[in-house]
Amino acid sequence: MSRLALAFLKRKIITTCSRKEIQTEELSQVSGVVSLFIFGFCWLSPALQDLQATAANCTVLSVQQIGEVFECTFTCGADCRGTAQYPCVQVYVNNSESNSRALLHSDEHQLLTNPKCSYIPPCKRENQKNLESVMNWQQYWKDEIGSQPFTCYFNQFQRPDDVLLHRTHDEIVLLHCFLWPLVTFVVGVLIVVLTICAKSLAVKAEAMKKRKFS
Repeated sequence: MSRLALAFLKRKIITTCSRKEIQTEELSQVSGVVSLFIFGFCWLSPALQDLQATAANCTVLSVQQIGEVFECTFTCGADCRGTAQYPCVQVYVNNSESNSRALLHSDEHQLLTNPKCSYIPPCKRENQKNLESVMNWQQYWKDEIGSQPFTCYFNQFQRPDDVLLHRTHDEIVLLHCFLWPLVTFVVGVLIVVLTICAKSLAVKAEAMKKRKFS
């Protein structure tokens, strides 16, 4: 093979490698930006809304079943699903933040799933077990909590008539929302920097080699 053919083959290999390096760099940067948007829309937005809830002191005003039943979905295996029923219990509390009557919910998920009830039990196949779970929860709030104040979370602007017993998100979620997209972006930048350095060193080595044999 002639020197001209070898030089052409070498140049082709270098060009192909350079294209692959550029594609890798672009993929790393794009993945970082996409991760940022995914975490922003899927985690950051609801987390910020949840963190806007203000901690307040609540006291129980009433605990009662309203005579309605709702359906829940249970699983009993990989391909086994079904529906069962549970009674609706409502716990109304006095919210010290607004000094008003509000309906208590366990967390944001249960509030969105069934805004009419205070508690959704872990769904079982037997309705009787769901009833017992609700009755135990109701008895707990009547007997053990009673008039004792407890911490609840209140969002005056989004749901002034509801309070949460637990917040679904906390500051750790915000850390993850920013940390992993940032790590991905930094790794992409490092790949770009290392690639530029490698190319620069290769060019200098090639120039020194030519100078040595000239």
